[in-house]
Amino acid sequence: MCACPNLNIAWFDSAKDDISAQMTQLRKMLSPKGDVVSEAGRKKTIEIFGEALSPQQVVERICRDVEEKGLEAVLDYSKRIDGADLRPEELRVPIEELERAHREADPALIQAVRNIKENIAAFQTALIPEDVEVPRSHGVLRQRYRPMKRIGICVPGGAAAYPSTVLMTAVPAMVAGVQEIAVVAPPTANGAFNTDMLAVCWEIGVREVYRVGGAQAVAAMAYGVEGLPRVDKIVGPGNLFVALAKKYVYGNVDIDSIAGPSEVVVIVDETTDTRFTALDLIAQAEHSPGASILIGHQREVLEKAVATLNDELNRLERGELARTALETYGAVILAKDVDEVCALTDQIAPEHLHIATDSAADLEEKIFNAGAVFLGNFTPVAVGDYAAGPSHVLPTSGTARFAHGLCANDFLRSHSVLYFDRDGLKSMAEDIRVVATKEGLTAHRQSVVERVE
Repeated sequence: MCACPNLNIAWFDSAKDDISAQMTQLRKMLSPKGDVVSEAGRKKTIEIFGEALSPQQVVERICRDVEEKGLEAVLDYSKRIDGADLRPEELRVPIEELERAHREADPALIQAVRNIKENIAAFQTALIPEDVEVPRSHGVLRQRYRPMKRIGICVPGGAAAYPSTVLMTAVPAMVAGVQEIAVVAPPTANGAFNTDMLAVCWEIGVREVYRVGGAQAVAAMAYGVEGLPRVDKIVGPGNLFVALAKKYVYGNVDIDSIAGPSEVVVIVDETTDTRFTALDLIAQAEHSPGASILIGHQREVLEKAVATLNDELNRLERGELARTALETYGAVILAKDVDEVCALTDQIAPEHLHIATDSAADLEEKIFNAGAVFLGNFTPVAVGDYAAGPSHVLPTSGTARFAHGLCANDFLRSHSVLYFDRDGLKSMAEDIRVVATKEGLTAHRQSVVERVE
């Protein structure tokens, strides 16, 4: 392992380094388990709770209080954590305020939202499954899909405003047929007081927006409080406390995932534009924390890309923020050949995978584990984050091995429907009798036998 010139980013050579162990260590640093607390976080916790608690313990206490005390606890934690002294009637953003934000919004933003909504709706509509019917002798079997009635969306509002998250979560739900959508965002200038975010909500048809964030928002949606009815599913990104709260309430409601920080793997070769690569890596790093991993099998290509990366960091407005993330969570991996590049990437199972090579489509066929894949020099991750159609809510922390990005289908419930007449039941009766008898479930057996004898 060595450090690259100027930019102190970790460099690994698969011929000498244990890449698996290094990636495991990186995952541990970015884990959403909640057992790592900074000194500033520890002091903040003591200030709020009077004792040193882990993030997991903080979330458990907040969720229990909200479940037991309802809106009182929600407003209390909003005041203590976010500094927002809200009255009960101020929890929900008034309809007039949503409409005014839309009326006064930048026309270019509204037009962009309309275009993007159309893109998302077109893609998500194509994913909706049709009901299935399987005719049987003297009967029929069906699988039916129905939308959830009510869902909740977490929209971050800390370091930046995210109106794009409203689009990438609410529109797939609308396509699925969800009728009630509640958006929660922190009571901050980048959250529920951000007029761009409010304008986007109004434009796409969201009328329920609440000024509450963090674990208390997740708990409020999961259990229901005065003025904010419970939901069936909670989706959307957030910080560590939001992720842990979603984990805590799962089972009481459904959730999309337990997400960690954003991440990208960029695969390069001699045809890759190094400036594009640098910007792609910085785009994830500026989330801070955000993991950016550069991988290839040609040392000179990687060295050139890192040199360009350093130049771009010096030029960009958020360069220093991204530099810190790159030096803390970033990595450059030199593989022995293209096949090892694919194998290592598959092992990492990144949230975003950008294959910026001449043979991008061929490499994509060899890589199975990724939340979203971007091919070629002209398909940056940002096109997926903002406009193309698939949701930008994606599996992180290696969970792309078994999870997928949010889509319209995630807002559907399915159930089977069975119908048999007497002859149809009789055709299966003996098989049922044999198995039920072996299991000792005599009432099961007799419920069939009595009908056919």
